[in-house]
Amino acid sequence: MKKLLPFILFLFPSSAIAEITAKYVTAASFSIDSPYVITNAAPSTYSISGNNITTSTGTGDSVVSNAIGGLNLGSLSSGVPALVNTNKTVTTAGSAFSLSESYQAGDSTQSAITPSSGIATLPVLGGQTTVISGGTLGSGSISSVSSGIHSCSGSYGSGTSCTASTTVQIEID
Repeated sequence: MKKLLPFILFLFPSSAIAEITAKYVTAASFSIDSPYVITNAAPSTYSISGNNITTSTGTGDSVVSNAIGGLNLGSLSSGVPALVNTNKTVTTAGSAFSLSESYQAGDSTQSAITPSSGIATLPVLGGQTTVISGGTLGSGSISSVSSGIHSCSGSYGSGTSCTASTTVQIEID
């Protein structure tokens, strides 16, 4: 049996031959938000309602009976429609009547808004306005060592984030 041992070891070697591949991917970055503004302009609205009221529009020879005014969408000035007035008279004199009329002029078309130093100057609008000032880095920094490890340190301003990562992929073939 001792004579067969070298022959058996030759057929079944104890060590294996393999390729080992290692990949290291490192990345680090800062992200700083830019300033932005969301503005919803208020719309133009008109409404009228009532009882024992006769309505008309126009003047002089151009009166249209039983008509109501409103918004003239064919006549816009800076995005705001012109108002067509409603003439109102009590239908039966001496009788009770009611009248409710409302008009809101919408916001006009705004010019471009340019942020300066992270803060935008805005017009005052009737709708909702959301302002986000830009981020600032502050004294934030990224440190890297030769082993591929990164760290974020320091004090970061608003709207700033730091991301650092190392990915190791080992493949045995």
